[in-house]
Amino acid sequence: MAPAQGVKPFSEPSERNRAPILAVLKRVLANSKSVLEIGSGTGQHAAYFAPELPHLVWRASDREENLADIRQWVANPIELDVDKPFPKVDVDAVFTANTCHIMSWPQVERMFAGVSGMRPVNLFCIYGPFNYDGKHTSESNARFDAMLRGRDAASGIRDAEAIVALAAKSGFRLAEDNAMPANNRLLVFSRERL
Repeated sequence: MAPAQGVKPFSEPSERNRAPILAVLKRVLANSKSVLEIGSGTGQHAAYFAPELPHLVWRASDREENLADIRQWVANPIELDVDKPFPKVDVDAVFTANTCHIMSWPQVERMFAGVSGMRPVNLFCIYGPFNYDGKHTSESNARFDAMLRGRDAASGIRDAEAIVALAAKSGFRLAEDNAMPANNRLLVFSRERL
């Protein structure tokens, strides 16, 4: 069922996790000037983070079918579909929340390839649940993973080690692995200096 006209889309998890994410972003993005958010979803994170990080230009993005929802929260979101060529956007950091487990693994690979091709991006921050050593970090994550795979066999919680290896192939190294509430993590990758 489509939301009623004029009612902003709303995600309870986005509301709950925004303050802990912001605490990390304030520190790691202190020297950044502009951020592209991949998979902005409802647009709530962009609407909350942008005024809290006034030194940054925050650019929300998502697939075309989600842009109308995002526009109810922020102006001028960018169309970005990892299955298509990335738009030309002048940013020096990228943030994404709760996308790696929704996408197929080939789409995660395409996201990293797209980010790798963006210059002068030197930070890539990824928030969400991750497995470690092939194991779920909690019973709730195990249930969530089963639900995701039941809905779409190509999705599911990714192994942090696989993400770190993919990042390395894309020219990024793991700089930080931040524990977050609700068994989530915020991985911060920095561009390897060539």
